[in-house]
Amino acid sequence: MVAPLDRKLWRDLQAQWGQLLAIALVVACGIACFVMMLSAYHSLVLTQMAYYERYRFGEVFAELKRAPQNLQSQIAAINAVQEVQTRIVADITLNVPGLLEPATARLISLPPKREGMLNGLFLRSPGTFPDPQQPEEVLISEAFAKANQIQVGDRLGAILNGRWQNLRVTGIALSPEYIYAVSGGNIYPDDKRFGILWANETALSHAFGLDGAFNSVVLTLTPGANERAVITQLDHLLEGYGGLGAYGRRDQFSHRIVSDEIQSLEVSATILPTIFLAIAAFLLHILISRLIAIQRGQIAVLKAFGYTNVQVGWHYLKFMLLVFSGGAVLGLSCGLWLGQGLTQLYADFFHFPFLRYEASALLIITALLISGGAACIGGLMAVREAILLPPAEGMRPKQPVTFRATIVERLGLQRFFSPAGRIILRNLERRPLRASLSILGIAVAVAILLTGFGLQGSMTALMDIQFQIVQREDMTLTFNQLLPYRSRYHLRHLPGILKTEVFRSVPVRLRHGHYQYRLAITGLEPQGELRQLVNRQLQPVSLPPGGLVLGTKLGEILHIQPGDRLGVEVLEGKRQQTQTWVMGLVDEPIGLSAYMNLAALNQMLGEGQVISGAYVLIDSHVKEQLYQALKQLPAIEGIAFREALLESFQAISGESLQIMTGIIVLFACIITFSVVYNSARLALSERNHELATLRVMGFTQTEIAFILLGEQTLLTFIAVPLGLGLGVLLLWLLVQAYNTELYRLPLTLNSGIYGLTALIVIVTSLISNLLIYSQLQALNLVTVLKIQE
Repeated sequence: MVAPLDRKLWRDLQAQWGQLLAIALVVACGIACFVMMLSAYHSLVLTQMAYYERYRFGEVFAELKRAPQNLQSQIAAINAVQEVQTRIVADITLNVPGLLEPATARLISLPPKREGMLNGLFLRSPGTFPDPQQPEEVLISEAFAKANQIQVGDRLGAILNGRWQNLRVTGIALSPEYIYAVSGGNIYPDDKRFGILWANETALSHAFGLDGAFNSVVLTLTPGANERAVITQLDHLLEGYGGLGAYGRRDQFSHRIVSDEIQSLEVSATILPTIFLAIAAFLLHILISRLIAIQRGQIAVLKAFGYTNVQVGWHYLKFMLLVFSGGAVLGLSCGLWLGQGLTQLYADFFHFPFLRYEASALLIITALLISGGAACIGGLMAVREAILLPPAEGMRPKQPVTFRATIVERLGLQRFFSPAGRIILRNLERRPLRASLSILGIAVAVAILLTGFGLQGSMTALMDIQFQIVQREDMTLTFNQLLPYRSRYHLRHLPGILKTEVFRSVPVRLRHGHYQYRLAITGLEPQGELRQLVNRQLQPVSLPPGGLVLGTKLGEILHIQPGDRLGVEVLEGKRQQTQTWVMGLVDEPIGLSAYMNLAALNQMLGEGQVISGAYVLIDSHVKEQLYQALKQLPAIEGIAFREALLESFQAISGESLQIMTGIIVLFACIITFSVVYNSARLALSERNHELATLRVMGFTQTEIAFILLGEQTLLTFIAVPLGLGLGVLLLWLLVQAYNTELYRLPLTLNSGIYGLTALIVIVTSLISNLLIYSQLQALNLVTVLKIQE
């Protein structure tokens, strides 16, 4: 037998189904956002760690000029070194069938014994490792193979140490070392024009004159090892062999980029769900409070018939928990589905060989506890009113609001308002707390909507700044060795080259106090136009004749300001250690950078006027002849195309952020509708007697609709500018979350974003008002007026 209170609960649920559905959707949005982002974050971390462990990803890496193989035993003797693997690594130029542009690749040697190799390879089927007796056989990275539709058995042309060589693909592979594969100096991958190749060690040693020698080494360490001490000893051993400075896994480029991108998910999973659940708590509080106010008489009768405070409180708490439960089921289902899709998206971008999606029971329980806690916080304060309401007081009508003239009336402005308008103003002024809460709820919904559009605008601005203002070259050429400054004139004679600006890149370790960072200083020509340095206001910054100019993010990492001295340890050649002044900061939204006047950099290194690459502007009408010429130049080690980098950025960071912001905008629209509709529906429930009385007194249907809906419209118009201000603050918080080494989102807002946000809120408000108007037309005057006075 159904208890009387449960029957009452069922009737209340039926009567309030529209409002309850709206609140359940808000709860679902919060839980879905929380589960989606955190499950994707944990799954990507698990996938990354499982991949590293299964395929024995190295912990310390070092590149050098050339060292004999017998040095391997000395490296293995370093305290805390567990395993050592030496290898040969070289960047080469490729001629890919069907690809107009020249491609480059990093060629890595495979050890004679494949079992237990470090940085192991996952081999796609069908495919085999290269035959030791066939020097032309290679494995190719999957991203490069997919981008160029290369199959097992296909052949590629390559320039190996100045000699042409035909290579045959025997398999397609993935490596934990190149989850995120980029050519030297680039921040975003170009899978169509840069790939990773693996070949037998014997073949590479013959091709590059490294018989009995190596130029790269990978280590693993014993548990609890002091990585810094191992790196110091390894650097000491390799110093006489052209060592470029050893570094740990956290500084390995692929690992650092992937980890930063995954980490940003965790930050987003904290901010957005918190806001959604806070709105849900707010709506539940308003709903339960007003429901209790409407049912004062019913609560008094229940207590008079012997129901205890606990029973009455539990009745309304069940009402709240049922709403939460509906939202929780929907939110968990959507969150798990969206989380798996988001994880798959990242796994595809980063080329993991397998995906380990996992939404743990702890995560689900945490989501339910957090959202349930928010629901309880929102409802318990209202339920407390029902528990404390004495029966005698509840049976009396609620004390009417004390009459007093409104501000408009005291100012003598009432003649400018119709009777309906004066009723609206009087009701708002006499219930300031209720009006303020409604305004706050709508304002927060507006803020979330603005944040979604703002993130999309910030991403567009980032791409414009980096690829239209900072990087203005069409192509970046990198040489395989230092060339004299006069080589720039040879480049100008190539077909299709309109303008060249040379640069010098040198790997260094920058130190400021106990802060340090490993990257390359780029020496630029002082009057260059193709690579432009800008400040926060996007104004061009001139290179000083001496000293360093750092990117703003690098300055933050090193905790350094203009005017401070910075230690510079060169990681090639004579390995000079010097100090220089930081002369200024520039604002680049992608990657980390350190710039210097080209002449000053060469003077610091004591190597004469040499260059290591060039920025090039080309004539698109003759680019085919230029690409053919570049394929034949053995001095070219790497080629990067600006348009390709832009496409790569859009595919990796842009698409993932656009999907997330699309979800945010969808959730924000749901929340906006829920807040506006709930506010108007509750106002109708509270004032149906008043509105029916006005109708009987002679007010028309349009006039009473104007009284109710005009009040809600006025609240919405007040809330919109407040919400836009809150949205700017929320967007600023999220922009800080995307302040990583890979990219920094600029805080960019324009009138179009403000206008679109306001338009959606106004349209949503109109839709809500239309629904309320239809319910107002169905108002039964006789039934509404039959209440106990």
